Order: sequence, then C-alpha cells, then structure tokens
Amino acid sequence: MNTGDELRAAVSARRDLGPEYENEVVDSFLDKMGQEIDRRVDERLATAAPKAGPVNQTVADGQRLALAIVSLVLGTGATLAFVLTDSKAPYVIPVWIAIVIVNVIFNSSRGKG
Repeated sequence: MNTGDELRAAVSARRDLGPEYENEVVDSFLDKMGQEIDRRVDERLATAAPKAGPVNQTVADGQRLALAIVSLVLGTGATLAFVLTDSKAPYVIPVWIAIVIVNVIFNSSRGKG
C-alpha cells in the first residue's frame, strides 16, 4: 500500500469508527508512515554505502602523495647538504635507502587495511 492509500484508509477508518477512535487511527497511521520512512532511509543508505570505499581510497592516495612529496623534499635537502659539505657525501646513499624503506613499509601496510 502506498502513502496515499494509507491516508485514505486512515480517514475512512476514522469515519467508520467515529471520533472516539481518532487517536488510535492517527497513531496507527503515523506508525505505518514511520516504518515506511525507515524503509526508504535504509534503502538510500544501502545504495550510498559503496561510496565510502572511494572516499577512503582518496584519503589513502592523498597520504601516499604527501609522503612521496615530503620524502623527495627531505631527500633532496639531505643530498644537497651532504654534497655541498663534501665530507658527508658517503651518507647520501643510506639516507635515500632509508627514505625508500619508509615509503615501501608505509605503502605496503596501507594496502592491508
């Protein structure tokens, strides 16, 4: 039964039963309408639920991009600092290896969630 049919049935029942049953007829109608609203909301939530995945994916992609940018900036800064001082040049390779390891660990742990 649709909403209009429910309302017509409630009005008809009120006419048949008289004003002494008006509260019961109204309560019954409101209860049915509440159930119908709940059903429609549940349907909409069920169709909207898949949208949560891409949002979470976008956040993860943003975190990966941020880590990549920070890694490049810090790695480049460290490389310039080591190269310009000449005495610390051998430490450039371990710094970049550490940056790669951090990125690999971060990205592999994000794929498991």
